[in-house]
Amino acid sequence: MEEYTPDILTLEDEAGVEHVFEVIDALDHGGEHYLAVVPYVETEEEAQAALADDADLIIMRVGEENGEEFLDIVDDDEELYEVGGIFAQRLEELYDIEGEDSGSVS
Repeated sequence: MEEYTPDILTLEDEAGVEHVFEVIDALDHGGEHYLAVVPYVETEEEAQAALADDADLIIMRVGEENGEEFLDIVDDDEELYEVGGIFAQRLEELYDIEGEDSGSVS
């Protein structure tokens, strides 16, 4: 059995604070590349707390400027709804999740 190794992404916000995320899916849609990420947790206790709090799924668009890649949070409602729906369907199938409206997409 292959050991799971999470795809970790560390981002720094405008205030210089680092945030660590786990990339749980990626897709290309409408000529753009998107990542679905969740806050990264290292311990079972952190994972249980995140699940109890309905951890948010964050949708990020991968862009390029002057040959450099950057990530941008999708904040356009229409784009977020469309891409979020695609990720939700893919994740439901991948992780055998029953569809429900209790989680949020950012």
